[in-house]
Amino acid sequence: MGRIKNARDMLAEAQQKGFDGLLIRGDLYALAFLAGDNAEMEREVAWAAGRPGEEDQMLSNHADTQAYYGRMEKARDLSRRAVDSAVRADSKEAGATWLTFQGLREAEVGNGAAAQQAATRGLALAPGRYVKVLAALALARGGDAAKAKTLLDAAENAEPTNTLLKVHWFPLIDAAIDVDQSAPDRAILALEPVLPYELGGNIGWIYPAYIRGQAYLAQKNGPAAAAEFQKLIDHPALVGNGLLGPLAHLQIARAYEISGDSAKAKGAYQDFLGLWKDADPDLPILKAAKAEYAKLQ
Repeated sequence: MGRIKNARDMLAEAQQKGFDGLLIRGDLYALAFLAGDNAEMEREVAWAAGRPGEEDQMLSNHADTQAYYGRMEKARDLSRRAVDSAVRADSKEAGATWLTFQGLREAEVGNGAAAQQAATRGLALAPGRYVKVLAALALARGGDAAKAKTLLDAAENAEPTNTLLKVHWFPLIDAAIDVDQSAPDRAILALEPVLPYELGGNIGWIYPAYIRGQAYLAQKNGPAAAAEFQKLIDHPALVGNGLLGPLAHLQIARAYEISGDSAKAKGAYQDFLGLWKDADPDLPILKAAKAEYAKLQ
């Protein structure tokens, strides 16, 4: 709901009454991210150090923050440490989940081969329900639509009555496959079941709107694409430290450019490049963004 002060006060009250743990610390980390408080984020990561079952989740969360600013090398290192910590704590499925998260991050910055490798490693480590789902999405976004479709079909057959999968994950994966296969019309149709729920806040990143926006971009429908990416920009507390947050600025720049609004496009490119001022220079999506921005000058 974006009520940051209320959230902070509630967490402070809980701690004053003797409650603590990963859920509270994770929320404190999220609030620190929204406030740009790097020191507080580091304190929460330090709190989790050496705590089995908690350290790995916080490390993966911190990896998201590094990726948010385009620091993928740091994200990869934190992700590796998260996986190692989870395996040491005898939680292979958690480790596999962190691998698939890294796969998603790699896919969204344009490293398709690395995305496929991370997803495959996650499946090999512990092919649980949501590991398969996340791996399918990472593979679809990373350019292996065929393997993603195989995983999706198997999951749909195995989980025909799982509401969360049916109204969110299955349509999302289906649409990601359609976008990869240059079928934006099918992608938009596939995402219709998600519309009532995509701003519910219990999934994160507002992924369906991002994929729908990319489908509209493929259709050269700039205004419709911009409206989808604006959802992510307007709801920073829902997107949090998810990588799609900064990427929404790049995608909306592309939408404005298609619409012929070069002034808004320049501003959005500048917003993205400002967020990624310290990003790893070799990321494919950053190279593309810089080249597109240069053409507008």
